[in-house]
Amino acid sequence: MHDPALHESGIAPQALPASSGIRRALGHIERHFTDAIYLEDLAALAGLSVCRFVTVFRRQVGLTPHRFICHRRIGHAKRLLRDGVPMALAASEAGFFDQSHFSRHFKNICGITPGRYLREVGEVRQRRPDAPACLQTAA
Repeated sequence: MHDPALHESGIAPQALPASSGIRRALGHIERHFTDAIYLEDLAALAGLSVCRFVTVFRRQVGLTPHRFICHRRIGHAKRLLRDGVPMALAASEAGFFDQSHFSRHFKNICGITPGRYLREVGEVRQRRPDAPACLQTAA
C-alpha cells in the first residue's frame, strides 16, 4: 500500500503501520499538522486510550505522536524557508507558536538552527544550482 501523504510525513511506504486506527490518526495529522492537535482526539480516532495510543503509535511509527507532528511541521517549514518565506512566517504557517518555539524544535530535529540551515541552502545553491534537491529530502 502506498499513501503519498504518509510518505511525505517521513514514513516509508514499506513501513506503513499495520493498524487501521494508527493510519486514521496519521491521516488526521497529515490533514491538520499546522493546527493544534490533541492526543485525546488522535487516540479516539485510533479507538484506543491515550496511554495505549502513545505506546502503539511509537511502536508502529517509530516516534511518539508529538515528535512525529514536530517532524512533519519542520519538514513543511524547511520547504517554506527554501521557497523564500521569512522565518517568522514559516514558523507560524508550519504550526509553531512563535519563532523561538520553532527554532528550538528545528535545532533539536535538524541539529542546526534555521538561520544556519538557510545559509547552507544558499551556499549549496551558489555552488551547485542542481544540488538543492538533496537538501529538500532532508526533514
